[in-house]
Amino acid sequence: MRDRKLLLLIIDGVPYRNWTRLFGNLEGWVQSGQARRWKMRSVLPSTSASCYASIHTGVTPQVHGSTGNDRVYRVAQPDVFSQLRCINKVTGAVAHSFWSEFFNRAPFDPVRDLEYDEPQSDSINHGRFHTMSGYGLINQMTPSDADLFATLTMLCERFAIDYGLLHTCTLDSMGHRFFHDCQEMDHACFQMDEMLARWINRWRDNGYDIIVTADHGQDARGHHGGHDPLQQDFALYYFGDAQYCGTDAALSQLQLAPTVLSLFGAEIPETMTARPFLRP
Repeated sequence: MRDRKLLLLIIDGVPYRNWTRLFGNLEGWVQSGQARRWKMRSVLPSTSASCYASIHTGVTPQVHGSTGNDRVYRVAQPDVFSQLRCINKVTGAVAHSFWSEFFNRAPFDPVRDLEYDEPQSDSINHGRFHTMSGYGLINQMTPSDADLFATLTMLCERFAIDYGLLHTCTLDSMGHRFFHDCQEMDHACFQMDEMLARWINRWRDNGYDIIVTADHGQDARGHHGGHDPLQQDFALYYFGDAQYCGTDAALSQLQLAPTVLSLFGAEIPETMTARPFLRP
């Protein structure tokens, strides 16, 4: 097995139909054969924090206990970061502070946790987090995605990151504010696709496999959390040479954590019972 490196990018709150309709750069890489796309379905509830915890633990909210955005704490189950640290992989994250609380330490202390480099950590070695404090319908309080992509690249190149996570809430916040059948949302997706595309070749040239996906979708009224294809289904794009071993059915979000560990040759804990959909 080659010494694989991987970046997982979570673009919050994008339904499947918006990916295939509005992300022209990603779809162009699919058409050219440089990327592959599948449909993935979130856990229930299809709420942001619940999905974040499931993405990295591979268990349902009914098991890890984060049943909504008000239930954020250090999860008890093994997760992707901790399992990769067991094989001495260098981990990094550029994300909302919920990710720090779930997988590093809670409660979140902005002075301590907004930015840190801890090579001996058994979880996230290099963290750059933001809180979105003051978030509301009119003021999104989201950082520029161009800055987030650049920050991830800085961590990768400065610290030789093996596994890097990026999470952005921009499109989720836009969807809640404007809903989805509007010029504002079309342009927001277009702009996200354009800003992301600038970095794909650089990351690939630096030796990274790349997964671009979401945590959940959103329906026509900008809602998610329930059991509905628009709220649960989203796209997953993969750049890399691993072999697909899934089926024609939609992938389960619970497959993501064991898939990442499988690509690195790390131990998949017994709590992660879903099958990986990529193999080295």
